[in-house]
Amino acid sequence: MALTTFTAMMSSALSLGLLTGVHSLRLVRVDAGSGSGVPRILPKAVAASTFPLLLRRAATVLTVLGLAMIPWLVFLHTGLPATAQASHWAWTWTGLDSFEALGLLSTGLLLKRGDCRACLTSAATSAVLLVDAWFDTMTAAPGSDFKLAVLMAVFAELPLAVACGVLSTRTFPQPGR
Repeated sequence: MALTTFTAMMSSALSLGLLTGVHSLRLVRVDAGSGSGVPRILPKAVAASTFPLLLRRAATVLTVLGLAMIPWLVFLHTGLPATAQASHWAWTWTGLDSFEALGLLSTGLLLKRGDCRACLTSAATSAVLLVDAWFDTMTAAPGSDFKLAVLMAVFAELPLAVACGVLSTRTFPQPGR
């Protein structure tokens, strides 16, 4: 339901022209020049006057969508039942762990090749590992299942997520490096 709502909002934004042209930009990192040392993203082949407008529109749309989700989160928290049965439970967990394996494998292979895109796969893998730790502990049955989920989160998933997060920041391409 949330994905459908998000998709509808994004297609509305696209049809209104709020994000038009964003996909066609080639972006490079350059120094902000403000003395803060924070790099900014600027277009390589587009006039400087059009890009900030597109970037501002995209930022506004994403911010509004994030704020619009707050009532939805309240509704979910108060309206969903305490327990539920899922007909595709095994596929759900197999899929999530497959994404983890794919993320770890692709990050490892990209690092071996010296490819700077490893920062992207390691950031995504970090996020998936955090999600896995959260859902493992929140969906575990009380007792030994919950204890095992907490042990897996504390000693495997969370440390690996932190390692992938640190790796993503360390391998992020820096200007002049």
